[in-house]
Amino acid sequence: MHSEAETSQTQIAMTASAGTGVFVFSLISIPICYFSNSLIYNNSAEAFLFAGCTTVLILAMSVNFMIKKKMPVDPLFYVYAVHAFLSVVNLIIGLEQDNIIDGFVTFYLRVADPHINTAHGHMIAYWDGCVHYLMYLLMIAAITWGDSYRAIGLYWVGSFLMRGIVYILGNAVGKYGTHTGPLFLLHIPYICLSVWACFRIFSQPCTWDVQFTAQNQGNHEAERKSLLHRPLDLLFTIYLIPAFAFCVFRGLIVLDCSCKWYQDYAQHYEPYLKDPSAYPKIQMLVNMLYSGPYYIIALYGLMVPGCEWMPDLTLVHSGALAQAQFSHIGASLHTRTPFSYRVPADSQSVFLLVNVLYTVVPQALCYRCHTQPAFFLRPVPDKKTE
Repeated sequence: MHSEAETSQTQIAMTASAGTGVFVFSLISIPICYFSNSLIYNNSAEAFLFAGCTTVLILAMSVNFMIKKKMPVDPLFYVYAVHAFLSVVNLIIGLEQDNIIDGFVTFYLRVADPHINTAHGHMIAYWDGCVHYLMYLLMIAAITWGDSYRAIGLYWVGSFLMRGIVYILGNAVGKYGTHTGPLFLLHIPYICLSVWACFRIFSQPCTWDVQFTAQNQGNHEAERKSLLHRPLDLLFTIYLIPAFAFCVFRGLIVLDCSCKWYQDYAQHYEPYLKDPSAYPKIQMLVNMLYSGPYYIIALYGLMVPGCEWMPDLTLVHSGALAQAQFSHIGASLHTRTPFSYRVPADSQSVFLLVNVLYTVVPQALCYRCHTQPAFFLRPVPDKKTE
């Protein structure tokens, strides 16, 4: 028994070293970007292709060297390792676009599709380089220690899907739709791999699904009070109604509703909704078509006990809304957005108050559903013993 325990601890330590190796592996992207940019001194596409192939080869050799001692069984470990590397690259892109650093991806920004240089492109670069990067490291750490990462994974699923849908459709229908080049096709393998990872996360078992028995039946019934006896849930229920209205309201604005109220709001508070890049238009349509029904479903889930899908649904939606609102708020204020489409200075306080509340409250609802899930679970009575 003692030797088995020592062996298990040794395997965990070796696997944990692989997680540390992924962190170091992601940071290798910094010198690789710098030296690759320096290598392409003649600014030719052939040299850029050569540098890219060399980088992929170096990365493959580095991964094999760092994890050859103990390879984690979960295939998502390797997916997140690659994604973590790309997240650091995206952070470098965002920093160089804002002239905070220089000389790392200068040539790439010169030959890349123009979508990356928009305000929306800036925001998703920062989101991927900071928030997604943190989630990748947390999921890699959970894999190496044998813990569940389903909750973080579902949050990432919502964030990734929202980012991908808006970015791809915005590129296709916006003013840069005719400028899509071959480099945009590099997103296809990344998206396919990420979608496969989404299905893998959904297939994992729930960790919060407690089997209620006769011993805790009383506590469970105490949680299943009416809505009037659950003040926090009552507040969330009250919030969901104006949130649904606000979601539909902005969707109708981007559909060019002729009502004066809609036009005045767009002109004085959120002129970015009319930006010709089409990202805000796609964003609001996605919100209206998906977040709108979510608010109605969540309203039902807070009123009717036993809706076991509620915690997972709030995780996916919270991740999607956080990514969407970060991109929308940031792009509405960013200097890359034309001045006529930026939020007026005298309206910024109202704009920030409304949009921050619209972002934060769903995160609080998600936290409530996962820290106190008893209301959403169905009790399973003890089996009778002979």
